[in-house]
Amino acid sequence: MAEESYDHLIRDDEDFVQHGNYIRQNPVCAKLAANAEAYPYASASCIEQIANAGEGACATGRRAAILRMDWAELKDSAAGCTACRLHEKRTQAVFGVGDQNADWLFVGEGPGADEDAKGEPFVGQAGKLLDNMLAAIQLKRGKNVYIANVVKCRPPGNRNPEQDEAAACEPYLTRQIELIQPKLIVALGKVAAQQLLATQSAVGSLRGQLHNHRGIPLIVTYHPAYLLRNLPDKAKAWEDLCFAVSTMNGLMAQQQADQQ
Repeated sequence: MAEESYDHLIRDDEDFVQHGNYIRQNPVCAKLAANAEAYPYASASCIEQIANAGEGACATGRRAAILRMDWAELKDSAAGCTACRLHEKRTQAVFGVGDQNADWLFVGEGPGADEDAKGEPFVGQAGKLLDNMLAAIQLKRGKNVYIANVVKCRPPGNRNPEQDEAAACEPYLTRQIELIQPKLIVALGKVAAQQLLATQSAVGSLRGQLHNHRGIPLIVTYHPAYLLRNLPDKAKAWEDLCFAVSTMNGLMAQQQADQQ
């Protein structure tokens, strides 16, 4: 007779709730109580809260699981994610690209059509401009630079991600930041800035300041796609990049001083 296993892999939100209900009803099935809440030694009250909470409780468990993943697990999870509506029309998830131990992390809003097709962030015209911006400050994609987005799937029509979509993808970006441990984050555009700083302020009011995201210095500048439509603001973006370089130099100098 095969040994019975009591382990079960929870595959999705529905599975989570169903097994919570199953556990809750065990005392009833065993005829130990008329109803689950009447059995004094069960965790029915807690499970009842989980069942009633539905997606909120499941989202909490999902986030906790994502925040324990390594790089391979994280990428696989993002590739198969169905937590928001954006997965329905994606060609593929666009996870991120670059040096996983980078000092520099650049965060945009979400993949466009070119990114959705190729599976890499910033590969269209906006990507070419970003590469030029990196080159202007002696950086290069993949070398001490990591590039990611707030959401990993393309919003229809290249619209901005909705708040619930950004919230569903937040654990992936948070875990990427934890694994990379960058010295400096550059938020590219309104969506990235507002998401990372938990603010509704406009980019114009956030520029020129050194912000903080969970202990990591953060600088805000314009999204390359915005700059393609608003050429005069390229001068402002250049100011932001110079500020970023100055900030990084200061961080490196401080690190060297601390090591001496």
